Amino acid sequence: MPIERRISSAGVGIALLSSALVFTSAGTAGAASVATWDKVAKCESGGNWSIVSSNGLYYGGLQVNLHNWRYYGGLQYAARPDLASKRQQILIAEKILADQGAGAWTCAPGTGLSIDHANPYPDPLTTEVFSIGDDDIIYGADGDCNTGNWTRFWALPDNAGTKRIATASN
Repeated sequence: MPIERRISSAGVGIALLSSALVFTSAGTAGAASVATWDKVAKCESGGNWSIVSSNGLYYGGLQVNLHNWRYYGGLQYAARPDLASKRQQILIAEKILADQGAGAWTCAPGTGLSIDHANPYPDPLTTEVFSIGDDDIIYGADGDCNTGNWTRFWALPDNAGTKRIATASN
């Protein structure tokens, strides 16, 4: 007796999405974890994200000058780095790192800044996952791939936006 398996077109995207997860989890060349940025800040400013250097030329935890702050888009957050949040300072520092490299910070050696390629603030990834049960019903779930929290489960009615992708015989 032939068995027909169906999967929604969204389910096909899950296979592509899974491949993308593996690719993006490696990080990017112009990125570093928050822990690494904290090491840089500890050296640059004693870890004080609201500090101004004694000569008035460098600002915030990562001691960014006003030229770089403006050039890399910092004005969308605050007039100066020391007035921006830690997260905002790191987001601008990520752009500087991608463009200028770890050498933009005198304290970079020994912090791991040149070798840490983790995304400091990854976006939570919400997706739909589909599975065909033993009863040939397609089941789905929504969830956050970063936390593993699944928020909604359902069963798709037969032929509801699904396409036949394989037929097998027993």
